[in-house]
Amino acid sequence: MTEPQNAATVAAGEAGIEFRLVHYGEVRGAEAAAEARGVPLGSLVKTLVVRVGEGDYVLVCIPGTGRLDYKALRSLLGVRRLTMPDPEEAFEATGYVRGTITPFGAGRWPVIVDSALAELAEVSLGAGEQQWALHCSGPDLVTATGATVAGVVS
Repeated sequence: MTEPQNAATVAAGEAGIEFRLVHYGEVRGAEAAAEARGVPLGSLVKTLVVRVGEGDYVLVCIPGTGRLDYKALRSLLGVRRLTMPDPEEAFEATGYVRGTITPFGAGRWPVIVDSALAELAEVSLGAGEQQWALHCSGPDLVTATGATVAGVVS
């Protein structure tokens, strides 16, 4: 099986971080994805595209065990309203379809990494292609994406 060569893998490579690609096949749900990727659910990264304004987004990385705390994110960003784009808009914003979204190679959008992920030895996130994950360390995720680390999970 050929590993994907796409904007995500190119961006991770250009960032100079250590990462590996994991093929995990077709799964349903976060628990199954974590198991297939060989990581605990808390190390599984859900990358959410959040609309801050018209044509303005932020990418928020949260652990598979958490839910986005909208109040905390609004406070962090200093905004009163946030919305979630539909799958087509998320694709237009990042170039990735849902289930493959990653902050690597997703454009100019700011990245926020939940503090629960920031220091983990290994995290597993989308690799920009169905059934593939990119594994790296939490600190490398933060550094490579220029992320802000904050508590954004309830």
